[in-house]
Amino acid sequence: MMTFSIHSASIPVFKQILGSLATILDKAEAHVQDKKIDPAALLHYRLFPDMLPFVRQIQIATDFAKGCGARLAGVAVPPYEDSEQSFAELKARIVKTIVFLESLPQADIEGSETRAITTGSGEKTKHFTGQTYLFHYALPHFFFHATTAYDILRHNGIEIGKKDFIGSY
Repeated sequence: MMTFSIHSASIPVFKQILGSLATILDKAEAHVQDKKIDPAALLHYRLFPDMLPFVRQIQIATDFAKGCGARLAGVAVPPYEDSEQSFAELKARIVKTIVFLESLPQADIEGSETRAITTGSGEKTKHFTGQTYLFHYALPHFFFHATTAYDILRHNGIEIGKKDFIGSY
């Protein structure tokens, strides 16, 4: 019988996709330089007017990664300013998130499948076990925002594909 590792199902997955997003940001930055495009055109682009812009997609993806890692490990979620306005600043945020995830001891995450996790406040309060939180809340939200960030860049002509999104593991 195979054992389940909540650490293996979370931290390496977040790190893989965050690493991919950092690489995609490099390609986007090179694209705007090569084509002499104002970076703000991509950084503030939305797929539809009621959707969040590219910058927020990256910010929210990193928020879900750090928030999930912290909650599974039973530590405070580090606050971020959400002030990034350039590809370099977004990449630094991704790196900061990966460094945070790597700082979480695996032993603190293992066994968190049944840990009580609460998010939000007031009417938006949600209660989970660690496993339900990871698989039914944090990962879907993380992938939604990471994919939307990818889609914004692809839609705008950045030469990226599925391999760029999946990255290496």
